[in-house]
Amino acid sequence: MVDKENKKGLDPGKASPSVRVSVDPRPETRRSSHNLPNFLLSVKLKYVKLGYHYLISNAMYIFLLPLLLVASAHLSTLTADDLANLWDQLKFNLVAIVVCSALIVFVVTLHFLTGPRRVYLVDFECYKPEPARKCTREVFMERSALTGNFTGENLTFQRKILERAGLGQDTYLPEAVMRVPPNPCMAEARREAEVVMFGAIDKLLAKTGVKAKDIGVLVVNCSLFNPTPSLSAMVVNHYKLRGNILSYNLGGMGCSAGLISIDLAKQLLQVQPNSYALVVSMENITLNWYFGNDRSMLLSNCLFRMGGAAILLSNRSTDRRRSKYQLIHTVRTHKGADDKSYGCVFQREDDTKRIGVSLSKDLMAVAGEALKTNITTLGPLVLPMSEQLLFFVTLVARKVFKMKIKPYIPDFKLAFEHFCIHAGGRAVLDELEKSLELTEHHMEPSRMTLYRFGNTSSSSLWYELAYSEAKGRIRKGDRTWQIAFGSGFKCNSAVWRALRTIDPAKEKNPWMDEIDNFPVDVPKVASIS
Repeated sequence: MVDKENKKGLDPGKASPSVRVSVDPRPETRRSSHNLPNFLLSVKLKYVKLGYHYLISNAMYIFLLPLLLVASAHLSTLTADDLANLWDQLKFNLVAIVVCSALIVFVVTLHFLTGPRRVYLVDFECYKPEPARKCTREVFMERSALTGNFTGENLTFQRKILERAGLGQDTYLPEAVMRVPPNPCMAEARREAEVVMFGAIDKLLAKTGVKAKDIGVLVVNCSLFNPTPSLSAMVVNHYKLRGNILSYNLGGMGCSAGLISIDLAKQLLQVQPNSYALVVSMENITLNWYFGNDRSMLLSNCLFRMGGAAILLSNRSTDRRRSKYQLIHTVRTHKGADDKSYGCVFQREDDTKRIGVSLSKDLMAVAGEALKTNITTLGPLVLPMSEQLLFFVTLVARKVFKMKIKPYIPDFKLAFEHFCIHAGGRAVLDELEKSLELTEHHMEPSRMTLYRFGNTSSSSLWYELAYSEAKGRIRKGDRTWQIAFGSGFKCNSAVWRALRTIDPAKEKNPWMDEIDNFPVDVPKVASIS
């Protein structure tokens, strides 16, 4: 999904994905009539909230501590005769003790055998195109002008979008689009798909040491390019995968399809014991470059760039030690029943019969509603009790007692250490940063991915996670929230927990040879010379 940088016609009140609760942290300096300082207003609310969070989160331990002390005090008064009497009683009830112990063992064993299989992320790889595919902002405008398809007004429009989009000078476009004249055809589109998919998969298999024949599940997602045979069949043929592989090809599902693929692979791994699942996420630019003059369709040209990712999942318990992450939750939200949501990202023909993807002015408002629904489902699964209690109290006050107070937006920074938000465009990232009250540090992976690689559609989440790994920020036990938006309209989330600390010195990903150059300052307007 991409965001509409031209915000004309958007209602600012509806553009925000959620309502924020803002508090001015500055201490109040007014004094009462007795000339005494108001100490309550002088306390910084963030520290009060932090203290509340620790109190509620550790309430069980605080409650059990006195009981433990009382039990310890009582045990200290026991004599040798008391212990002997206790042993005699246990001997007379030996049968009951054996039966209870066996029942406990049976229940625990049954739980582990019938519970959901754990899904591990062994490793992943993001594709980095060759330097010849780089497209600076100046080259983009030059090639757009040379096509002769765009009016002067729409070339100026694209220039303004590109200057404000947050993309840098090193993003990539396929060869067919960069040629003069462009050569968008089926052969070139297949060539782009092969280069991206095989480039990522080759490096992934080399890193993990997994043989292609060991892969039991294959899921490929690409929204706009769906040839026959399918992209998944292309992978099966190239790597000579086994004949009984469970192969799926997802199309038309937008930028959130990467997490849909992860969720599908997770479900398949529940019924396929001791299996590997390969997920490939990409978008194809060659056949989907728009050569018309409908401005709602020109936005895609300015934001989408070449890229893809391959992810290897496993449900083998023996793979836990070498895996990077464990998949904890996936939450999917679909707003397609609403006509406005369904039509806000729509592939159609313009007045001259040229095909493109049209972005509605309602896009940001629709994304906000989808986000609210998604986090309402995700919140109880991940938020600490302190945040859930505040949310519940606020909800009761508004719905039951009809109090006119703002909805409480939980602090997801207490649930996650890392955020990977789909790099759809600067406006999307700005709105989410504001709505979820995230810091520049939390937004850095998304903003740098947008700057360095552009909007690579469903694979952008993996470039962001690779950025955090290259920076050495992933520690054992850290939780990462991946969130993506896509046509339909959909908002999907995945939650991962790091199984080990990632050592960047041992990593090989697209960021490693240039990570010291980031982060960079991304200007609000980057003038094109």
